[in-house]
Amino acid sequence: MENLIWAGAVVSVIGLFGILYCIVKVANAKRAGLPDEELRARLQKIIAINMGALFVSVIGLMMVVLGIFLG
Repeated sequence: MENLIWAGAVVSVIGLFGILYCIVKVANAKRAGLPDEELRARLQKIIAINMGALFVSVIGLMMVVLGIFLG
């Protein structure tokens, strides 16, 4: 079960990097001074990536918890 814990930690870190990527992209989009409609369109694309990254992170944390309970 130790492998499940480490695999879950790796998956969670991948999700964390995805979240950090989204933070950087939003900050860049806001700094660009785009019109409201363009900014909205960019943020909608980033939200989809953010939700995916959150999902990956949660799956990784679930793997860690499952590995701890089974170990």
